[in-house]
Amino acid sequence: MASPAEIERKVRQLDNDVQSIYELLATIDATQKRQGNRLNEIATAQAEHGEKLDAILELLRGDQSK
Repeated sequence: MASPAEIERKVRQLDNDVQSIYELLATIDATQKRQGNRLNEIATAQAEHGEKLDAILELLRGDQSK
């Protein structure tokens, strides 16, 4: 049977493991938020590029009809 000292050591180790897991989850959460923000920036830039391309195509098609 495990001694009280062994049980206490195991409980401390499990507590440390839980704390490490929470730290990893916090790191993952922060990374996902940064990536989400970056994806939003990219989506905005793509939308702007799409609008510019549409305007260019409109100008080109307008010139062709003359």
